[in-house]
Amino acid sequence: MQSASVLLTVGTTWGTGNEKREEDLMSHTPGKHMAVAARELRETPSTREQALKIMREWIQKNHDIRNVRQDDNFLLRFLRHKKYSIPMAQQTLLKYLSLRKYYPECFTNLDHDEARVAEILDSGYIVVSPVRDNMGRRVIVYNMSHFNANKFTCWDMCRVHIVVYESLLDDPVDQIMGFTHVGEGTGLTAAHITAWNPTDFARILKWGEQSLPIRHKEFHLVNIPSGIKYIVDFAMSKVSSKMTQRLNIHTNLKQLHKSMNVACLPTIYGGPLQLQDMISHTRQLLSDQKKKLLALDDMEILSTRGITSSRSRPVIKDGTVSIEGSFRKLDID
Repeated sequence: MQSASVLLTVGTTWGTGNEKREEDLMSHTPGKHMAVAARELRETPSTREQALKIMREWIQKNHDIRNVRQDDNFLLRFLRHKKYSIPMAQQTLLKYLSLRKYYPECFTNLDHDEARVAEILDSGYIVVSPVRDNMGRRVIVYNMSHFNANKFTCWDMCRVHIVVYESLLDDPVDQIMGFTHVGEGTGLTAAHITAWNPTDFARILKWGEQSLPIRHKEFHLVNIPSGIKYIVDFAMSKVSSKMTQRLNIHTNLKQLHKSMNVACLPTIYGGPLQLQDMISHTRQLLSDQKKKLLALDDMEILSTRGITSSRSRPVIKDGTVSIEGSFRKLDID
């Protein structure tokens, strides 16, 4: 469905013509998604082409990063996520590279066939639905009872999430329409909670929102034990108010079905989809993207000096937007 990506390094000079350009992704994107991109993301063919050109030139001139992908698929992740604010897209890309470097146990060697990752995937802990929701969003389903917290670590959990997310992020429809997340908490135990160091848990939440170019549109949690409400409250305190407003907590499946297209859900959620079929669908998606995911390890950030504080303000000079302020790494309260 998608054309082959053209992978360039920082040292590559981009030609003045289009001889190396991959075919326009949006030519493969249905018109209704193009309309959403225009309405919600301010995307037009001309703004897209201009923004991609500026991003490539910035990458090629930036001596703090190396071997960064410059194909349309990759750069559009950041541009669409930040609604074509180029300074913000550049910052998110730098933070993304920094997060990968800071937590290599989660973000490197993203091989879905690696033994621990494969076992978690085969358990059905996290699956991608083959059916989109009524808004055209990709649906990702989680079930805590299928994650063996006595065998696997928090880093195993995080890594399998990243394998799934990274495998989906090159899809232009997912970049535009975003994701709906549905989690079932019946099997949540003390072992799931104590597997996480609170500081790392907070960092992953906060830094992940800042750094991963994912359009999280809705979160639905069902059957969450009342005893761990404080965990949900803690998590919500570490993300933006926008994310908090998108969280929906349901006390039972009947409530969930009022908010979700049931056709997206597995039988254990009251839907028609067999979990094993969803696991097979997910593994095929991951298999299709395996080479790209492993190649992400070639990218490097050599210095974080270009990452600005969230308190820095955009400044307009000579009709262009720049970001000024003190330089610092990602921080956490």
